[in-house]
Amino acid sequence: MGFIAWLIIGGLAGWIAGNIMRGGGFGILGNIGVGIVGALVGGFLFSLLGLSSGGFIGSLVTATVGAVVLLWVISKVKKA
Repeated sequence: MGFIAWLIIGGLAGWIAGNIMRGGGFGILGNIGVGIVGALVGGFLFSLLGLSSGGFIGSLVTATVGAVVLLWVISKVKKA
């Protein structure tokens, strides 16, 4: 995938995860950061479960799941 596609998927995944977890986004740079790190987390989790996804929608789902998990972990660490 190209760099622009990574930024688009990262931004969308971060925005979606922000809406799911907190009811709002984190700004464009925050959304992209959360989405890209979430894509790495989601890819790792999907590989552990033996799942794979392809294409734009599959990448977006993987990144969103990973971003939601990332935000959940961050919220638990902040409470501790």
